[in-house]
Formats: sequence, C-alpha cells, structure tokens
Amino acid sequence: METLRKSLIMGALLGAGAGVGSALFVLVTPGEQRRQEMLKEMPGQDPRRREEAARTKELVLATLQEAAATQENVAWRKNWMVGGGGKSA
Repeated sequence: METLRKSLIMGALLGAGAGVGSALFVLVTPGEQRRQEMLKEMPGQDPRRREEAARTKELVLATLQEAAATQENVAWRKNWMVGGGGKSA
C-alpha cells in the first residue's frame, strides 16, 4: 500500500512538473507576428548576403572541379584565386 501511495505521489509530481514546463514553453515561444519579424531580420534574407553566399559557393565548386580534373595538389597553392588551368577569379 505504501508503494502505491509513493507511486501516485510521484506520478502527480511528474504531471505537475510537465504541466508547469508546458505552460512556460507556451509563454516563452514567440507569436506568429514576432516569428515573421525574426525571419525578416535573419542574415540569410538580405539579398546582398545571398549573392555573396552564391558567389562563394561558385568559387568553391570551381575549385573542387579543378582539383578533380588535375593531379596537382591545389591545397598547397599560394594564390587561390588563380588556377593552374582553370578559371581565374
């Protein structure tokens, strides 16, 4: 009987803790309007930043393609912007 009582008390405490945690989560999470504002403020939404990221990806892809096409170890190059036989930036 004592074990049943302890189990019920523990279950009630765990349930109360879960309820308090859920209530705090609901209070802390931003609303839909605030979420939209936060998305607009993110750095990935800036057009200049997106263009810069696209250019960087292009340069990395070009370097990888050049590295795959040559036997030279491109990691040891002094000037990364000028390739041995590929495009120059």
